[in-house]
Amino acid sequence: MSQPSDEALLAAYRSGDSSAFETLLRRYRHPVFNFVLRFVRERGPAEELYQDTWLKVIERCDDFRGDAKFSTWLYTIARNLCVDHQRKMRFRAHASLDAANPGSSPSAGERAANPGPSTEQLAAARRTGDRIARAVQALPDEQREVFLLRQLQALAFHEIAEIVGVPTNTVKSRMRYALERLRQDLDDLRDHEL
Repeated sequence: MSQPSDEALLAAYRSGDSSAFETLLRRYRHPVFNFVLRFVRERGPAEELYQDTWLKVIERCDDFRGDAKFSTWLYTIARNLCVDHQRKMRFRAHASLDAANPGSSPSAGERAANPGPSTEQLAAARRTGDRIARAVQALPDEQREVFLLRQLQALAFHEIAEIVGVPTNTVKSRMRYALERLRQDLDDLRDHEL
């Protein structure tokens, strides 16, 4: 049995079916939260922005006309909230030196017992992962958002163009520059750690 489309679920929600909204929320819970978290790089603000994203969906559900896919519309809302948040943060005091580094808390998989790789291999993989995460975070904002939408959310270039509001060729250029910069920043990993 095929699942209803996102657009059909949003239409059902508009007609009063709250379970349709719950289905949309379940479908996009992890991808949207991961996008927001990687965009703002702090868990607390990411959780707030994630909730704000869904509040905007509720507030603006009648504005959705179906010109784009629901996912494109959803990621556009999330991206715009993240961009607004970053603008506000630029005018505030610098982050605390005591704040934890993004991505420093171990995932559930890292905390679970793993009889496979040795401690040394795990430490090397962790260092490599941290290094890659720092390189992605060091990308200029425009390149990082395109990279995250393409690599983590697997969106097509034309969908990313709709989300960020630039031509598709600009999105492709930003992706190319992001990949070139990452390749340059991480080139030494090929010889030493991989």
